[in-house]
Amino acid sequence: MRRCAVSIPSNIAEGQARRSAKEFSRFLNIARGSLAELDAQCILAEELGLADPAKSREIRSAIDELQRMLYALVQKIGTDNSEIE
Repeated sequence: MRRCAVSIPSNIAEGQARRSAKEFSRFLNIARGSLAELDAQCILAEELGLADPAKSREIRSAIDELQRMLYALVQKIGTDNSEIE
């Protein structure tokens, strides 16, 4: 779970550093994949009795919000080859 959580901002930063909308969009989608992986692991941890259900729901709510934010950002920047400032 920690690796997924670290991967999310790392991929966002790496994509932005590439300076093209297409590459940034690609790395944002990788970050979205890491969020989905984190969500699945939260579900498993809760089902296995390794996580407090209330805390798991709180985390999953934040994950849903982040998924929406990343999706909106991907839509906003598009996938052209323009340079990112």
